[in-house]
Amino acid sequence: MSELIFKLPDLGEGTVESEIGEWFIKVGDVVAEETIIGTMMTDKAAVELASPVSGTVVRLAGEPGDMVAVGAPLVVFETDGAAVIETKAEEPVAAPVEVAPTPATPPATDDSRSRVMASPAIRRRAKEAGVDLSQIPGTGPGGRIQRTDFDNFLKSQATGTPVLRPAVRSNAIKEIKVIGLRRMIAERMTRAKQEIPHFAYVEEIDITELEALRKHLNSRKSNPAERLTVLPFLGLALIRALKEFPQCNATYDKERNVIMQYEAVHLGVATQTPDGLKVPVVKHAEMLDINALAADIRRVSEAARNNSATKADLTGGTITITSLGKLGGIASTPVINLPEVGIIGVNRAVERPMVFNGQIAVRLMMNLSSSFDHRFVDGYDAAAMIQRIKEMLEHPATIFLPD
Repeated sequence: MSELIFKLPDLGEGTVESEIGEWFIKVGDVVAEETIIGTMMTDKAAVELASPVSGTVVRLAGEPGDMVAVGAPLVVFETDGAAVIETKAEEPVAAPVEVAPTPATPPATDDSRSRVMASPAIRRRAKEAGVDLSQIPGTGPGGRIQRTDFDNFLKSQATGTPVLRPAVRSNAIKEIKVIGLRRMIAERMTRAKQEIPHFAYVEEIDITELEALRKHLNSRKSNPAERLTVLPFLGLALIRALKEFPQCNATYDKERNVIMQYEAVHLGVATQTPDGLKVPVVKHAEMLDINALAADIRRVSEAARNNSATKADLTGGTITITSLGKLGGIASTPVINLPEVGIIGVNRAVERPMVFNGQIAVRLMMNLSSSFDHRFVDGYDAAAMIQRIKEMLEHPATIFLPD
């Protein structure tokens, strides 16, 4: 028998270390070659790693959330052979593995058994009555079974009434390690708020006509999955407005101290997923009509939610739109997605009595909540761009007119 040391491979993107995302194995497990053993986190995604050999897991480099340097031991396997093996992850190539003599290891112990807390007298009564003490809820300190608990259980068994478990005041505290995507979100949000002086601007928009147009267009679609939401209309209006305000369609390169303004609009779509907030990107949104833009928004959002999004899908945005859907609230202060300089959020639409053409009328109203990097986008320009978007959304036919 020999030990084989599997080192953390180079995962690309210039990484020198990576965070353990999740283990699918534990010490003592017997795994086959090419079995997926866990994930390592890069700045963009989780990379699956496969076992280079068949063998028994002897040691793991750490727990989820721990950092491991590229080339450092990640997993130690006990194998029958002693050859150095070329290994690779799902995408990147693994570093070489080393063979070392097997040290003596103590036998594993079984810590899974738990002891029911009860006095010898109650244990004796339980044995005589053929009662499983683990079925009795204890009201004593630490769940200890007291005499009244045992008597009540026997009474319930005799009468057929259910055992009422006592209400217990819990002082339990659940510790949740901040790892993986949640850690990256926390770091990026912290950087965004620390580095960017956010200028927030909220505007009220009458979308009565827009909603009528949206419903009319949807009535002609036989497939419910293809029906339009407000987002593609906002996207088209934003694309047109950015031609007048190119300073908002930009990213900031902090290392070079350079603002990069784009003619193309690579539209980020903030998407809530089971793993946290992701921002997939619709590339060259300026080339798309309303249906194509809606389809691409659906495509990248679904890819983000089901973890099929590629690195290209999650990078390269120039400005972002976001929506809280039914939870949209009255207003919000969206956080800018680094290194972009602007983000626009959709809030909930509600019917309200408004003065319209000199008369009180029920109108469908919605707020746009936006944030801009005040270092590079003046407040006047940010407000003027939102007003331009407001004009188009309130008169939606203008969204589709030629320039």
